[in-house]
Amino acid sequence: MATTHLLYLHGFRSSPQSAKARLAADYVARHHPGVVFWCPQLPPSPREAMALAAEGIASWPKGTMAVAGSSLGGFYASWVARQARCPSVLINPAVDPARDLARYIGEQTAWHDPATRFFFRAEYIAELQALDVRGQPPAGPELALIAQGDELLDWREMAARYRQARQVVTEGGDHAFSGFAAYLPLVAQFLALA
Repeated sequence: MATTHLLYLHGFRSSPQSAKARLAADYVARHHPGVVFWCPQLPPSPREAMALAAEGIASWPKGTMAVAGSSLGGFYASWVARQARCPSVLINPAVDPARDLARYIGEQTAWHDPATRFFFRAEYIAELQALDVRGQPPAGPELALIAQGDELLDWREMAARYRQARQVVTEGGDHAFSGFAAYLPLVAQFLALA
């Protein structure tokens, strides 16, 4: 079954203006113009972020949708994929953001617009814990793109977390997965984009 709708979820402090989100949007528009592509600006609250995503995809055809996400967006994508029972693509996905983001509680700035500030609140840690689907079998096919050179997340932890996924582990690289453009044809093929 071809994928007709694709949700892309950006990472912590990121936005729909991230390089990967823009590359994915451009690639889909150019090569798969019939596919609905949506990359919402996620609020800092994980609970609110997933409520926004769930509301946005509520009318999507569950049999032909997919989700992709990077870093924290990859963690979110795993949750969405379980709810929607759909395929997912995870790019340097966060494995335990409740642990890793605890040190970011307080005021933060957005990567793509340092003038934009937001508060990452202590209660968001429990919201992240509530979204953790580790230990549950994937509800759909998973593709994990993992860079060994990720400077923020441990690639071995990602590979172990997504051991049931089809994995592409690259030597070197970085957290931004800078070579993402070269992997878009693989992503499109994996998701069978219409």
